[in-house]
Amino acid sequence: MNYKLIFVLFLALAACGKGKNTYDASGNFEADEVIVSAEASGKILQLNLQEGQTLKAGDVIGYIDSTQLSLRKKQLLYSIRALMAKQPDAASQLATIQKQIETAEFEKKRIENLLKDDAATKKQLDDLNAQVDLLKKQYQSLQSSLAITDRSLKTETLPLKAQIEQLDDQIKKSVIINPIDGTVLTKYAQQDEIIGSGKAIYKIANLSTILFRAYITGDQLAAVKLGQKVKVLVDDVNGGTKTYEGTLEWVSDRAEFTPKTIQTKDERANLVYAIKLKVKNDGFLKIGMFGEVAF
Repeated sequence: MNYKLIFVLFLALAACGKGKNTYDASGNFEADEVIVSAEASGKILQLNLQEGQTLKAGDVIGYIDSTQLSLRKKQLLYSIRALMAKQPDAASQLATIQKQIETAEFEKKRIENLLKDDAATKKQLDDLNAQVDLLKKQYQSLQSSLAITDRSLKTETLPLKAQIEQLDDQIKKSVIINPIDGTVLTKYAQQDEIIGSGKAIYKIANLSTILFRAYITGDQLAAVKLGQKVKVLVDDVNGGTKTYEGTLEWVSDRAEFTPKTIQTKDERANLVYAIKLKVKNDGFLKIGMFGEVAF
């Protein structure tokens, strides 16, 4: 038996098998990353955060010093209290005139009764009528004046109340709240660090469902459609291949030059279209990991 010939044939068959692609495109895994930034300025008094930590949306992970904001709010509250202290005691002042009106009306009725018995004069009754009318006008005038004073003082407090609402919002933003479910990818700030508004604190992404970006040629466009289920292949730790199901979420509407790090099925094509697949992650898939897709 010619063993040498058999060996040569085996190598040729292996070479042919290795040269045949089992995938239509290749690419890398990525995620929708969110950079969480500070919404207030000051010293970070607490930051319960580590890279790789899993967080839930709404988790309070720390807070920024808001002492000065609280003191400014207290000062404004005192200013409002001082203004309202100037508010006149309307009830007391009106009660005084009301009492005078009641007294004058009682005296008026007494004179009317005396006048029936010719024990009083018409002039006395006229004087009392004039007195009652005058007291009622004084009552209305004082009531109107007190109302104007009250409205004026309350109007003066409105800008102060608006400033308090602004400070409340700033104090609220001093609390660092995680916005989405996900895993902390990068931590940019540390506890006790002085931070400014808008400066990044950490980066987070939801890795339970990960994205796979690949590139296909124009000839392959007819073979794909949104919502299509495809196979995504990655190398496992044992040298084999793991297969995941991916859903086609996005296809670019314009062509671009082939990225140098990406190989497509037709390597002669200069222009390719980017696609994105959504893949459910079992914890094995990582951002930046290489993979292949088969339609």
